[in-house]
Amino acid sequence: MNQTSGIKGGLYAVSEWIMRFSLTNLQWALFNLPVALLLLSLLNISRTSDLWYLLPPLAILTPFIFFPATTAMFAKAREWVRKDHKETPDQSFFSYYKENYAGSLKGGLVLTVLWGILIADISYFSTSSPLLMNIFFVLGILLFVFTINFFSVKVHFAMSVRDVLKQAFLITFVSPILFLTVSISCGFILMISLYIFPLIIPIFSGSIIAFLSFSAFYRLYLKMNDKEKNG
Repeated sequence: MNQTSGIKGGLYAVSEWIMRFSLTNLQWALFNLPVALLLLSLLNISRTSDLWYLLPPLAILTPFIFFPATTAMFAKAREWVRKDHKETPDQSFFSYYKENYAGSLKGGLVLTVLWGILIADISYFSTSSPLLMNIFFVLGILLFVFTINFFSVKVHFAMSVRDVLKQAFLITFVSPILFLTVSISCGFILMISLYIFPLIIPIFSGSIIAFLSFSAFYRLYLKMNDKEKNG
């Protein structure tokens, strides 16, 4: 009986986590539908000139749609990671979306500009300088981890957008373990999602990335807190 109960309990826990990941990811995907349609159009363009018709609306929509929705997803991931901390009640995805909209939009404007500059540089130097392309590849990884850390810091601290960006920048460069954890885990999930099982993108990919990334960030946060308490 105990073994059967243990198996049932384990299956229930697994199904509960699947529901958490899938429901949050589907909500995130639904909010990001206009951005997703533009990205799909970008992947199917036949002429390079078409790129410049699609990038401006994508750049406009990203800070207004993608960043608030992704912040809400990270806020849900924070709930899951901090399941033993109930000083604040759990909230819905839409509640987090509204609560963090303004700050996410402002931070998203800054990060969208940075991504736009990087993409423009890659497009310009893609055929003329392999060395610069390698440099931009490294910068792309740095900017990706910085963006992920922005979401983690945004949902965990009550800070101004400027301070959130500063804190995200600092932890991106001063914590190599966090950097490697985020870049490798997110890269692995993205490779599986894009090249092996694309159908999991609207169901699991985003929420799993948010959960793994915030988990790594939260471990760093707890470790730093312990160091401060112990002198």
